[in-house]
Amino acid sequence: MLIELTLHRKVASTKKRFFISPLRRNRQFENGTLKIFNMNNPYFTKVKAYLQDLNFHISHESALDGVFVVEKPELGIQNLVIGCADPLLIMEQHLLDLPELTIEVLQSLLKKNRDIIHGAFVLDETGRKLIFRDTLQVENLDLREIEASFNSLALLLSEYSEQLIQFSKINENSYEHI
Repeated sequence: MLIELTLHRKVASTKKRFFISPLRRNRQFENGTLKIFNMNNPYFTKVKAYLQDLNFHISHESALDGVFVVEKPELGIQNLVIGCADPLLIMEQHLLDLPELTIEVLQSLLKKNRDIIHGAFVLDETGRKLIFRDTLQVENLDLREIEASFNSLALLLSEYSEQLIQFSKINENSYEHI
């Protein structure tokens, strides 16, 4: 990709042509600091502004990958991973490891999925990690919609925490009806 850059110096301004590799075109220096931005993901900045408006602590962000890791302990949200890639915004929070999968546990999770306003319980590819996941269309995303997803997760955690704790303690030989 050939990009024309204007370099400003104290005395004179010159124009030069540079070949910018795909990995380097998303970087710029600002006040001596390397800033990374994603020209292909215009929604990243929008989502970051929403997170800041909702007072989330952003513990990690990568504009290049379109990823945030956020937390808001008062809502029970810890290490929520948010992937922002047109056309979707995907939220995932690991809830617990399931030591044993039983039909009763899976039935209970599926029944609870029906009650969850936004998002759902899912299992990772190993079938042992229980994850909350929500997927939103990023193009028309607004503050209220993303806030509703966070509130849904917070409500789920507050209402269903005892059952989740019990699921984490289940083993092959001991199952209490939940």
